[in-house]
Amino acid sequence: MSHVMKTYARIPLTLVSGEGSYVFDDHGHKYLDFVAGIAVNTLGHGHPAMVKALHKQTQQMLHCSNLYHIPQQVELASKLAALSGLDQAFFCNSGAEANEAAIKLARKFFYDAGSNRRTVITATNSFHGRLLSTLTATGQDKVKVGFDPLPAGFIHVPLNDLDALTHAIDGNTAAILLEPLQGEGGVNLASTEYLQGVRKLCDKHGILLMLDEVQTGIGRTGAMFACEHSAIQPDIITLAKGLGGGMPIGVMLASEKVASSFSPGTHGSTFGGNPLSCTAALTVLKTIENEDLLNNVQARSQQLQQGLADLIDRFDCLMSLRGQGLLLGLLCSCEVAPIINLCRQHGLLILPAGTHVLRMLPALNISESEVSEALVQLEKSLSEFSI
Repeated sequence: MSHVMKTYARIPLTLVSGEGSYVFDDHGHKYLDFVAGIAVNTLGHGHPAMVKALHKQTQQMLHCSNLYHIPQQVELASKLAALSGLDQAFFCNSGAEANEAAIKLARKFFYDAGSNRRTVITATNSFHGRLLSTLTATGQDKVKVGFDPLPAGFIHVPLNDLDALTHAIDGNTAAILLEPLQGEGGVNLASTEYLQGVRKLCDKHGILLMLDEVQTGIGRTGAMFACEHSAIQPDIITLAKGLGGGMPIGVMLASEKVASSFSPGTHGSTFGGNPLSCTAALTVLKTIENEDLLNNVQARSQQLQQGLADLIDRFDCLMSLRGQGLLLGLLCSCEVAPIINLCRQHGLLILPAGTHVLRMLPALNISESEVSEALVQLEKSLSEFSI
């Protein structure tokens, strides 16, 4: 580790293998994984369909330049378009890159229309990535320290405050960029009324609604996209994390009207949409359908929420439950780091969302018995913490 830059406060744990919803460290200890690579390992670890598909693809082609047509990319774009109701896809490697592409596309769209609209409005406590533009879009000051001068053209308003958003819109506003459920910012859910109101505001003012579904998309909330719960259609959706099930891939989906502002030379990605990553994403989508995982997410979410509600009644340090599907958070009256450490000692991996929220992100195919096991491990940890 002496040659690896210290950009992470790493947990003293070295994971070397995984099977299903379990991971194993270099000493052979077993852990129930409620982190899932931070909402990445959609199908858990070593899913047979993923292993088979990737093995086959590695024997054919790993990478092909986007100068040529890539069959897996074409198929994936078609499936995502059908699922999202949007028309065209731009492939990249991460959520930050997908959000960067969305910001660029929004500005180019208004440039092409002869408009000076360039400003993007985002929410406080949001997280959109660590590129210069996306960390500026992020509504958390802590990620921006030391990186000035930051790009101009971003405004932040409180989530679920439609009045504040309304007053922030002016003749320079190009787009509103929101997470339907903030993951990194504390597991904060945008209400249905708010998101529907935002859609109406965008329509009224002729601006774009862009939804960052990097953490919430691909079944995480019990629907393929979190915006489905509010019955709204954005102009742009960004995806990454769970789409590849462990392989790096990001995508920006846009309506044809907006997507037409990107032409050859306006944006690109060397590795984006390569055959291997697209094969992984196609496997994730097919497995979600074949194994009825959206219904499993809903059932396991209900089970997990009931169990967590029972723990809230029993432990004074737990204040409230928040989230949706299998992206759930427990707001605590104390800092959560000691609880996370105790969970790890009992064989459960969970993570924070800020200093006072415990976040749980198991694989979408988590079983009923595994959820029960996690609740027992969390209860043991809370009992020791409360002593």
